[in-house]
Amino acid sequence: MGPVRLPAVRRGLIGVGAALAAVLVAAGCGTGGIASKHTDQANGQKLFTAKCAGCHTLAAANAQGTVGPNLDDAFAADKAQGFKESTIQNVVLDQIRLANPPMPANLVKGQDAQDVAAYVAAVAGQGGTSAKPPSQLGTNGKAIFTTECSSCHTLKAAGSTGTVGPNLDQLKPSDAVVQRQVTNGGAVMPAFRTKLSSAQIAAVATFVSSSAGK
Repeated sequence: MGPVRLPAVRRGLIGVGAALAAVLVAAGCGTGGIASKHTDQANGQKLFTAKCAGCHTLAAANAQGTVGPNLDDAFAADKAQGFKESTIQNVVLDQIRLANPPMPANLVKGQDAQDVAAYVAAVAGQGGTSAKPPSQLGTNGKAIFTTECSSCHTLKAAGSTGTVGPNLDQLKPSDAVVQRQVTNGGAVMPAFRTKLSSAQIAAVATFVSSSAGK
């Protein structure tokens, strides 16, 4: 059988520099097999928050990342056009499996990848959130880091293992360096000066500089 027509999200992702493989749903093909029907979306949500939220916008996860595609925008039209959730799940699964810098290939693997793909397919383009927005995090540096930074950086004190940005335990940046980087961004990291208050930036800088490498 020939491949099914890919939903608009593929075209949208290509437009921002990603390169999805064709999802051969009808033929049972792809980059590692089609999406499973047996998934745990609760686990998928947890993994998305830990690994993906810093780079993607997804209202249901209260994710507001700008490094990668906005998943609500990417899938909203496909949901409106009646694409099956399983088709969108396959697109997301292939995207996880492929390397699209700065996103590495296989950021999550095996059943975890299936769970994340199922979660995104279920909630993308539909809105809804249960997590606290940045304005409600106060000046708890660890909470701010966990919400905004952990999916991209490794920091043992926060239990994070992100690989998009530098390993902060190895880098051990000073308070001033963290404040400058969080404020202004750099490389693939967005600037947070319009998202976090100066007090919140100072709090996360203190947390990172005082706990990195420990």
